[in-house]
Amino acid sequence: MNDLSETDGRFATTLARGLSVLRAFRPSDDGLGNAEIAERTGLPKSTVSRLTYTLHVLGYLTHARHGERYRPGPALLAMGNVAAASISFVEIAGPIMRRLADETRTLSLLAVRDRGRLVLTKAWRPSGVSSIWLEVGHRLPLSGSSSGHCFLAALSDDAATRVLQEASGDRGLSGERLAEIRREAYGQLLAQGFAITDPAEYFAPNIHAVSTPFFPRDLSEPVVFSCGATPADLTLSRMREEVGPKLRAAVRELESALGLPPAPLRR
Repeated sequence: MNDLSETDGRFATTLARGLSVLRAFRPSDDGLGNAEIAERTGLPKSTVSRLTYTLHVLGYLTHARHGERYRPGPALLAMGNVAAASISFVEIAGPIMRRLADETRTLSLLAVRDRGRLVLTKAWRPSGVSSIWLEVGHRLPLSGSSSGHCFLAALSDDAATRVLQEASGDRGLSGERLAEIRREAYGQLLAQGFAITDPAEYFAPNIHAVSTPFFPRDLSEPVVFSCGATPADLTLSRMREEVGPKLRAAVRELESALGLPPAPLRR
């Protein structure tokens, strides 16, 4: 989420590689071995072995005994809690988004960018309703998701160009495709305050979602709030006529609670 290049002399390659090891973990994993981490990160196994050992010693990874698969450790959990507590809007958004989930019977989500993807950082499930399988930590593509298209449309031109450099090649995200996504989603945000990706373009056929951006004081780029459910439960007409307007109203309520004016889209 910054402008640093890996060719910049200030860029700490070893630190970046260590963070890529931590990013390799997914909520559904039952631990990862060095070989699996190497495959996911593209790093040599010998490099991964040194990094996982170091991260284990520092408490960012854990395993029960020698040869056991690595899992996120207590130091990583503590760091995540500190980060969440330091970003003021997350706690305030909780009751608003939980109420939205119950009213719309959808899974309400908060997504932020992690290099070339969006990562789900909060999920509010509707009470007593089965919802889609997306969990905190799941990564969404920028191309082929309502959250991704909404995020790209909310960026300035310069920021979108920088993001493209990190996401290039992800689901065919080229400069031409980026411009097409931004044009379509930007028009939707201007016209109705939320964006819906054409289901034919969606990365997973069993998900429908509607999204709207939020511009926090604490962060340098927008985040995205979304509501999602199965296509049977969340039809296009329901997204346009009911859930999308309620999502936009919920984000406006959050802006008001934080004393923020409705953020204009920037180009």
